[in-house]
Amino acid sequence: MQIVQTVTGTYHHFDLAHELHRHGHLKRVYSTYPWQRLKREGLPRDLVSTFPWLHAPILLAAQRGLLSGRFAANLDYANLELFDRWVAARLPECDAVLALSGSGLHTGKAVQARGGRYLCDRGSSHIRYQDQILTEEYRRYGVDRPACDPRFMRREEAEYAQADAITIPSEFCRRTFLEMGVPAAKLYKASYGVRLDRFWPEGQPPQDEFRILFAGQVSFRKGIPYLLEAFRLFPHPRKRLVIAGAVLGEIKPWLAAQDLSNVTFTGPLPQADLRRQMSTSHVMVLPSIEEGLALVQGQALACGCPLISSLHTGGDDLFTHGVEGFLVPIRSAQAIAERLQQLADDPDLRAQMSAEGLKRVQKMGGVSDYGDRILEIARTIIKG
Repeated sequence: MQIVQTVTGTYHHFDLAHELHRHGHLKRVYSTYPWQRLKREGLPRDLVSTFPWLHAPILLAAQRGLLSGRFAANLDYANLELFDRWVAARLPECDAVLALSGSGLHTGKAVQARGGRYLCDRGSSHIRYQDQILTEEYRRYGVDRPACDPRFMRREEAEYAQADAITIPSEFCRRTFLEMGVPAAKLYKASYGVRLDRFWPEGQPPQDEFRILFAGQVSFRKGIPYLLEAFRLFPHPRKRLVIAGAVLGEIKPWLAAQDLSNVTFTGPLPQADLRRQMSTSHVMVLPSIEEGLALVQGQALACGCPLISSLHTGGDDLFTHGVEGFLVPIRSAQAIAERLQQLADDPDLRAQMSAEGLKRVQKMGGVSDYGDRILEIARTIIKG
């Protein structure tokens, strides 16, 4: 069985590619990142093909604040379309294509025309559900724009219809696809694993302050307003909130008007630095409005850091409420603040959750179990 992967960037697909390669099932992986960036992923060069001609300049221009609005969306869409057609024209003989959603419409049709199978890998909720809930969230904070460009929605929904199967990482994702009318028989769940060779406990939280960590993009999608409100409601005399991640332009005007006392923004961190932050924080909070399965949750558990996660993070596929952390409703700063207070008041509970999180993540089997699950799905679909 030979599988081709396509992905814009890396995401979890290169961890998966290592697993497919280890089992002898990886034909090739295609990405929009340049080889200079991809070589750090450690795959043999002859298994990786790159189409960086648009994505690399887009990323560089975005970092310098040169892209925004309709022009940026046009470039992003062109990158997807051209990459997809480029892969479809060069697709080697294979049994199946596993394509990150948005990148596989033409490639999926090409493999199906040869008698192969097309698996669409969606890492978030159904794109129409995502658009609805995030557009609603933007309006709460005066951002007057839809979350998703209609062209991207049409493309992805065409992929969902075309695909022989849709892989999703969590029950939350499954519920959104069912709500949007996708047949249950087309959905296959494969929860992401954790790179236990990169995340482990390294140090202890400080005793002279209560340290709270957020890791991810700083955006409305990630629920940052509710995190900051919860932090203000939490009456600890020696509290510190560390926010690790890139700050998106959409939220910068709102942040500029907030009280950010005792809040530290680190920007994006290398994985070694993120591991240390997770290991030395009393708790990590992820109050996202919508996402499929946030990888940082498993990484935090592997570092012995308890979690407070919203019900829209896929967290209930990773940990049990009250055992390794707490699950809270979306948009509930009060619920977050109450759980922060509970952990601050009960150091023994925090230590117990830390230990349970380590045990849980080790039982999950890391990335290898995720790779095994994808291979199981692929075999099922190929057999028809």
